[in-house]
Amino acid sequence: MNIDAAGLADQALYIPSPNCDERPPDAAIELLVIHNISLPPGVFSGEAVVDLFVNRLDPAAHPYFGTIAGLRVSAHFFIRRDGALLQFVPCALRAWHAGRSAWCGRERCNDYSVGIELEGADDVAFTDAQYDRLGALARALYARYPIIASVGHSDIAPGRKTDPGARFDWERYRAGLRSKKRI
Repeated sequence: MNIDAAGLADQALYIPSPNCDERPPDAAIELLVIHNISLPPGVFSGEAVVDLFVNRLDPAAHPYFGTIAGLRVSAHFFIRRDGALLQFVPCALRAWHAGRSAWCGRERCNDYSVGIELEGADDVAFTDAQYDRLGALARALYARYPIIASVGHSDIAPGRKTDPGARFDWERYRAGLRSKKRI
């Protein structure tokens, strides 16, 4: 997998989200933030996550959707349960994924991070296909940008966020960073 100068992954389906803006001048991409998402919670099918990230989620389609109507959020990438990779925001732009956040005393993680959403939930194991795709994507991002660390949303917004959750296997993820496996 390769990431081009604009920050588009050559193996991702690109679906532009309006929920992004310019990064601050001279903001280097130094952090990967791993999240999980499912809409409605615990449902791993359908287009609700895509609809949320492109501002077309129908609040009447499910009772939960009414509680998040009006949210303007996005991520750079979304990895489905089958390993399919979608991209919503080029890495050169700031996606709105982290919210109020800080890492190593530095606030506003959206300014200097790439957000990767895994289709899942805190209490459900992620799939082999997701770990394979995440490893390939992370290796490509580390090769393109001066990334210092990978963290969970819970690490940069403790007490506010819990994802990617206890079922995310950090050891497996780190092994995937070192892998030469191509998918």
